[in-house]
Amino acid sequence: MTLRIALVGCGAIGSALLELLCGDARLAVAAIVVPAAEVDQVRAVVARLAPQARVVSAVPLQEIDLLLEAAGHAAIEQHVLPALARGLPCIVASVGALSAPGLAERLEAAAREGRAQVQLIAGAIGAIDALAAARAGGLAQVRYTGRKPPRAWKDTPAEQGRDLDALTRETVIFEGSARQAASMYPKNANVAATVSLAGVGLDQTQVRLIADPATSENLHTVEAEGAFGHFELTMRNRPLAANPKTSALTVYSALRALRNRVEPLVI
Repeated sequence: MTLRIALVGCGAIGSALLELLCGDARLAVAAIVVPAAEVDQVRAVVARLAPQARVVSAVPLQEIDLLLEAAGHAAIEQHVLPALARGLPCIVASVGALSAPGLAERLEAAAREGRAQVQLIAGAIGAIDALAAARAGGLAQVRYTGRKPPRAWKDTPAEQGRDLDALTRETVIFEGSARQAASMYPKNANVAATVSLAGVGLDQTQVRLIADPATSENLHTVEAEGAFGHFELTMRNRPLAANPKTSALTVYSALRALRNRVEPLVI
């Protein structure tokens, strides 16, 4: 049986995902959903990767089994909420969007209304399963530190009052809650939102973001303390070639979420 997927977004993550899905008969991208003004352009670009896919500006009402969002935060409002309400299961990559007040609750309500499920992928960070399990016993504190090269912080509030290209040492560009981090740095801080939703929440999770000219990788560190004990995880992720704000692991995480829907044995 083939799982028919509506892929919302065909940017760096969506395009990389199409490459990885080529040749997998169990997973078929049946529709690629992009803004109306981009339909013709995207149709020409993806003709080789997904010739069977329709490029459209709205999620089809039929012949779709699952929606995968990889288009940014606005896509959750426009496409994911309505799809859930009508019973279509969804996978969300733009977890940082849930920093918006009430959006997580609206996603849950839409899923209940449609008797569907929405899955938030772990994305660029590991140990989310351990963190979510530890929450059941009680968590005292969760801290996340994100360290990326200066170019990864271009076109963000990090440029206010500083020249990122001129940095010669590591510079803290943000300290605060996960909700604030995901709101101010939506394309960089999905990890902060994911960690917080698995642990102690958006307002209680401590976040520190650093621009470091000494690194070419995206470094993520999560520290957690609770009834289970203590853990500290550091990951050194290579950025996605097409978008330095995003770790390549985010694409693999989305691919794993899809394959878990069709594999006979999953972990």
